[in-house]
Amino acid sequence: MALDGCGLLCKYILIIFNIIFAVVGFAFLGLGLWLRFSDSTRPIFQIQDANSYTFVTGVTVLIVLGSLMLLVVIFGDYGACNEKRCALQVFAVLLAMLATMEVVVGVLAYSKSDEVGDRIAEFYGNLYALYVMKQDPGIAVTLTFIHNMLHCCGMTGVTIIELVQNTCPKPDGWMEHIKMSTCPGVITEFFNSKAPAVMGIFIGTGALLITAMICAIILLKQTKRAHREMTTYYSTVY
Repeated sequence: MALDGCGLLCKYILIIFNIIFAVVGFAFLGLGLWLRFSDSTRPIFQIQDANSYTFVTGVTVLIVLGSLMLLVVIFGDYGACNEKRCALQVFAVLLAMLATMEVVVGVLAYSKSDEVGDRIAEFYGNLYALYVMKQDPGIAVTLTFIHNMLHCCGMTGVTIIELVQNTCPKPDGWMEHIKMSTCPGVITEFFNSKAPAVMGIFIGTGALLITAMICAIILLKQTKRAHREMTTYYSTVY
């Protein structure tokens, strides 16, 4: 079907958007499934206590979010590449739902920044304890990513006695060779002091989803118009 310049631009924007979305979705789903079914973490899901609740909830969120993102990608790529109206309609509805969820979660994270920070710090503590007990290389990779992203080192921050020192980032100065920031403290402080920035990230992500939804709607309208024009042409010819 013939698309004008705006339609083609929206089509390529959606293809690029879905590629990025697929990478993030696979990362979330892969990490969630690994944490759910790994030999090191599977026993946690069989324990019914308060200490495991945050970890189980976090892993469940990763799996559900990753699966939902990949579902969006399937409809988005199929609709954009093949200009299928039904797939584009489903894609637009799913994006609207995700954008609404992003904004709601951002507002809740801002209004309950203390509780959110404590829960994420608790989730980190569970990962830390699992690595200390099991020495799982997968958890080591996850901790290394967290430590480098937040520039912190374990539960104590004291490099000499820290049990996960091999996953900590390189010290910036001579003082950090002795003591670095503790990760639970950095996580809690981040959510307490930068709650508006966290809310802005969620709302900004929601805005990107809305932009993709608008592109899907534009592409949907152009495919409908092209279909009508083609139907009119064939009815005139024959």
